[in-house]
Amino acid sequence: MPIEARVEQLERTLQNQSLVELLTQLQALQQEVQRLQGMVEEQGHVLEGVKNRQRDLYLDIDRRMGNLERQGVAGGGQGALNASAPPAVPVTPALAEAADPAQEQALYQEAFTHLKEARYEQAIAAFKDYLGQYPNGKFLDNAHYWLGESYYATRQFDPARQHFGKVEANRDSAKRADAMLKLGYSHYEIKEWEQARALFEALITQYPGTTAERLAKKRLQDMTQAGH
Repeated sequence: MPIEARVEQLERTLQNQSLVELLTQLQALQQEVQRLQGMVEEQGHVLEGVKNRQRDLYLDIDRRMGNLERQGVAGGGQGALNASAPPAVPVTPALAEAADPAQEQALYQEAFTHLKEARYEQAIAAFKDYLGQYPNGKFLDNAHYWLGESYYATRQFDPARQHFGKVEANRDSAKRADAMLKLGYSHYEIKEWEQARALFEALITQYPGTTAERLAKKRLQDMTQAGH
């Protein structure tokens, strides 16, 4: 076989080998893309599950807190309510109209729906709107607490502390233990160790046997191990 023919045959062979290698690389890339797509889909499914669990948890917490508040009112009796209640303030027709229970609950539920769907900025605006319209409303403590949670979720710890603090100041609130915990967490996040520790220790003393107490103990242990 002439040298020219042998060279041409060799070139064709090399070209074919290069094409095979390129095809192999392409197939490998396609497999990697498919693998990554599978991972993205899996992570998306996991994230959706987390969001669903978060929404269910918010709903469960709010339901339980509502039950506790109703039990507290029922257990206190009318005499206890009268003894601790401030003097009655005459309600003007304008205030009575504004305090429509159905409208108040709808506004609160709208804000809470934003929160459970992780639409935190909308939740913040809606809870602030509720508090502006109903400064002494039926869901006052709930609104302050969940507004604090909305700020906390977006790492706005100063306003979070303000609203958790309003609930913590009400010793009769069914949300007080949880507010103390999250107030302590907020101080912790901005490295105010002494304030955080004081809140956790007070919570442990005042609310033994609660989930909030258990979480406060755990955070105190973490702080001690970290030298805080």
